[in-house]
Amino acid sequence: MKWLERICALLGLLAVCAFGAQGQGKRKVIIDQDAAGPGGTDMQAILALVNSPDTEVLGITVLTGDAWRDEEVQHTLRLMEIIGRTDIPVVPGAVFPLVSSKEYIAKWETLHGKLVYKGAWNYAHGHAVHGPYEIPPMLEGKPSIKASTETAANFLARMVRQYPHEVTIYAAGPMTDLALAIALDPQFPELCKELIVMGGSINPRSDDPEFALSPTHEFNFWMDPEASRAVLHARWPRVAVTTVDISVKTRMDKELIEQVRKSPTPAAQYVAKYAEANILWDELAAVAWLDPSIITEWKKLYMDVNVDHGAGYGNTLVWAPGNEPGAGEILVQVQEDLDREKFYREYVELLTRETPGAKNATGN
Repeated sequence: MKWLERICALLGLLAVCAFGAQGQGKRKVIIDQDAAGPGGTDMQAILALVNSPDTEVLGITVLTGDAWRDEEVQHTLRLMEIIGRTDIPVVPGAVFPLVSSKEYIAKWETLHGKLVYKGAWNYAHGHAVHGPYEIPPMLEGKPSIKASTETAANFLARMVRQYPHEVTIYAAGPMTDLALAIALDPQFPELCKELIVMGGSINPRSDDPEFALSPTHEFNFWMDPEASRAVLHARWPRVAVTTVDISVKTRMDKELIEQVRKSPTPAAQYVAKYAEANILWDELAAVAWLDPSIITEWKKLYMDVNVDHGAGYGNTLVWAPGNEPGAGEILVQVQEDLDREKFYREYVELLTRETPGAKNATGN
């Protein structure tokens, strides 16, 4: 019977190894997001990452961008309740940029002209523009859970110390939280596995008034230019960037929304209720990280942000290798084209599947 005991032992060892490999297969990620809601590109990107069976979302750090931080935190908490993932920490980040401000930009506009989109400073989803600490009525209902008491910068630095070289930072809002984490712990970038960015604009083909006459102006980099520059001068092992140029090739149209609506899951019903036809800005960055094969063309470029307080303040700067100034700017991998149909298929699948690890989902 010794041979049977040996076979059983071997099978047991294989099972343990398989379980260990499965656990190791989870990709650790922190979502740093300006989480305007309900619905929209910010929330739909969060859902895509949380719903992936391949990710372990360590936390969601939330900062002012498309909306003010405190309002965004509430939308994020409520989303986690709806899909049953209240175990994921929601961590408040920066309320204001490092240097720029709503008041400064108002003065800047008197010299250089009006900007189309200024996020929380001139746009609000379904209600009037308000101050930084006001919470307007929430269409999806108020959350009953609370945000973390830790700061985003501290959380980011602590997590990469806890899991060195394992954590991907997915950054799809202004760069303030990341810049503060770098200031707190200068080794933060090099201790990460990689940085995934939705930001920057080079030469998009678009008739959108936000970009048509200002092709290098992009909101995420522009809202805190000094933070963006600090991030693009840090020592990350790898940086992948989804710019406006590739994002404008996508669209959340009515047909896509109706595909999502067919699923009864809380995540899908949330999207179906609140989604609007728009470019899939942050979603593309998220899904391309999960499956890089949807990107069919890449280009390596040196990237920086203009911090001169003139007409180009906050604009994206890029150089081909060999033409860069050599002032500390970093080489990044820029996405240039995609397999659109494959992206749409995978995006819909992520939004319509059951949320892994969901408990006590409230629905919407």
